[in-house]
Amino acid sequence: MSRPVVGVFALQGNVREHVAMLHAVGVDAVPVRRPAELAAVDGLVLPGGESTTMYKLARTFELFEPLQKAIADGLPVFGTCAGMIMLANEITGGIDGQETLGGLDVTVRRNAFGRQVDSFEADLTFAAFDAQYHAVFIRAPWVERVGRDVEVLATVDSGPGAGHIVAVQRDRLLATSFHPELTGDPRLHGYFANLVRTS
Repeated sequence: MSRPVVGVFALQGNVREHVAMLHAVGVDAVPVRRPAELAAVDGLVLPGGESTTMYKLARTFELFEPLQKAIADGLPVFGTCAGMIMLANEITGGIDGQETLGGLDVTVRRNAFGRQVDSFEADLTFAAFDAQYHAVFIRAPWVERVGRDVEVLATVDSGPGAGHIVAVQRDRLLATSFHPELTGDPRLHGYFANLVRTS
């Protein structure tokens, strides 16, 4: 697969920023709002936004079950911030009846780092990268529990939330608590693009 097509869930969230980063790492990027558009992509990004709004819109646009099936069938998916919540099998701090797509055997705490005013930036160590990754956290979740088949990619080294897990992977599913589309650093999008190419 020389130039894969990666969709970006486009009903809510930072769509344009992810599209720009995906183009920068050599993949075609398209918005996904309907099941037919989902069926045409090789991978998908679930962007940051508001997780409760995202699942409700996915229901409204009849995209929720197709997304669940695509994930279960092995579609590579990269969830960032709210997207991480959407991929979690279990959440804490959600609203009553909040649904997730699932796929990652993790427990994620919604708004774990606090409100908008508690947003912060931190340098993270990733085993896959030679240099630290500068991450932007905005009303971010963190991972409180990981299943045996989930790999921890990064934790917060110091400052707010030190020691908490903020990046995980299981096979073709990748999730971060932070917003990699806001940093100008393409490495995580490139990492995901490689998952798509090799799937």
